[in-house]
Amino acid sequence: MSKIQQLPNHLINQIAAGEVVERPASVVKELVENSLDAGATSIDIDIESGGLKLIRIVDNGTGIEKQDLSLALSRHATSKIHHLEDLEAINSLGFRGEALPSIASVSRLSIISKTAEEEHGWKIEARNAADPEPVSSPQNGTTITVRDLFYNVPARKKFLRTERTEFNHIESLFKTLALSNPKVAMRLVHNRKTVYQLPANASETEYQHRLKRLCGQEFASSLIAIDAEVEGLGLQGWVAMPTFSRSQADMQYFFVNQRIIKDKVVSHAIRQAYQDVLFHGRHPAFVLYLSIDPRQVDVNVHPQKHEVRFRNSRQVHDFLYRSLHHALADIQPEQQVNSPAFALNTAHAGVDTTHTLQQESINFETTATPRYYRGESAPSFKVGEPLGAYSQLLNGPTTDAAASKDELHPLGFAIAQLKGIYILAENEAGLVLVDMHAAHERIVYERLKQHTFNEGIISQPLLVPLTLNVSQSEAELVENQAHELSRYGLKLERLSHEQIRVREIPALLKNADIEKLVRDVLSDWLEYGQSQRVEESSNEILSTMACHGSVRANRSLSIEEMNALLRDIEQTERSGQCNHGRPTWKQLSLEQLDNLFLRGQ
Repeated sequence: MSKIQQLPNHLINQIAAGEVVERPASVVKELVENSLDAGATSIDIDIESGGLKLIRIVDNGTGIEKQDLSLALSRHATSKIHHLEDLEAINSLGFRGEALPSIASVSRLSIISKTAEEEHGWKIEARNAADPEPVSSPQNGTTITVRDLFYNVPARKKFLRTERTEFNHIESLFKTLALSNPKVAMRLVHNRKTVYQLPANASETEYQHRLKRLCGQEFASSLIAIDAEVEGLGLQGWVAMPTFSRSQADMQYFFVNQRIIKDKVVSHAIRQAYQDVLFHGRHPAFVLYLSIDPRQVDVNVHPQKHEVRFRNSRQVHDFLYRSLHHALADIQPEQQVNSPAFALNTAHAGVDTTHTLQQESINFETTATPRYYRGESAPSFKVGEPLGAYSQLLNGPTTDAAASKDELHPLGFAIAQLKGIYILAENEAGLVLVDMHAAHERIVYERLKQHTFNEGIISQPLLVPLTLNVSQSEAELVENQAHELSRYGLKLERLSHEQIRVREIPALLKNADIEKLVRDVLSDWLEYGQSQRVEESSNEILSTMACHGSVRANRSLSIEEMNALLRDIEQTERSGQCNHGRPTWKQLSLEQLDNLFLRGQ
């Protein structure tokens, strides 16, 4: 008897189910994506016992014709692709034709479907393998019912978590699907209780309410709108202000052509954009949509289609980084004043601030104007210049409140200095508290960076060139990208198949670990198509210089100097956070002050 045998179809389907059907949420994902591909504008998801007892998906899509119902339960049978060319430019969420037979092999699955051309619907049960039967169906579309998931695979069932945990996975998936398809009405029911009822969004205002419903009021009130387009790439959506950050990456939604994905190139670009405005250990929050030619992205690289591969990953990385980097730099203090992320938390003082965080409408508009760092000429600033009194650092005359009563400033005007550490200022909203050292540190840091950018990266030859043993791919990179590497102040040359020589390094990094720096740069370049290591290392040094060169605590400032500092904060990029990601100022609204003294109660 031959040792190699053809596996029966049922076993093949169960093996495929091991890749496609990880848990109840996987079933929901596959079935809802089928509904979306069918053009559904309304989808109901009914769950019982965390999805183990029942998963029912009801949609109003185009439906499945009678003669196609049996075929829909066959492996690799699909209406979404027909030729190899279709696989290279996939526009649908599903395309393999594996989901339904895989799910049917580990559950009791039935389908009821009706098309617009048919007078009644048709029902088929996967376990009977019988012909479809006519049923009464009042609306067009498809209803798929999955009962007793993993009833015939007890080993798989043992690895599932509690009912609550499994439903949490489904709920998290529902949020993702609802965010990626705002024009589709969606409802989620668990154990006969409606958890979410989301109407279809015909306008951006309606979508903003969906965003608030799914991600929370504070997140929705702390967003920066993103709208960028270049060379066939489009990026829309929102990122949260750096002061609204998370302890874990649980509020990060990134869609490529409406498909939720996790990609190392994307993650790296976003981390780079936030690199010097987030406190260490914190994660940014965002909802972003990347539109790209389907031919430029391969979605057929993961069994559950969670990952993609970009044909030009370097272009995508650069586009994402620059778009987000500029958006974060353009945040205006007037946008931050009314943001809960900048509101002083008085909850510890026993104050109820709930109503101050709930606004009647959410402003998602961003009308940020570029500052002098990317438009007008930057003010001259010598790196080694002694700081002296703060007023001598400023470009232009200082302004006091008396001279500018008619001119509104987001951070208002200084009224006092507290303990030589904080500046107290009055603005339209109420009271502003400023950490003067943290704020001045950011101002000096941005000027140092701008000075370095204007001067370019200055290289310094090594007295004794350093020879390194590297991989063949890294040596080839040095040979092919020598000119690009030189722009970062690195002069490298290839000596042999697996050996390179370092001749010059950035002068600012003369005391750095040269070998580690070069290896990290080459590793990043191979992984992401570029490297920010030199810039990051340089910025770390500039950050240290800014920290030591800024106004220290217990330094007494005059009212004019404090007002000048406030004006500089308003004109400096990323001034809401210091170089280490800590906030530089906080807003205490008049309502919060009234609550402290129980006024109006």
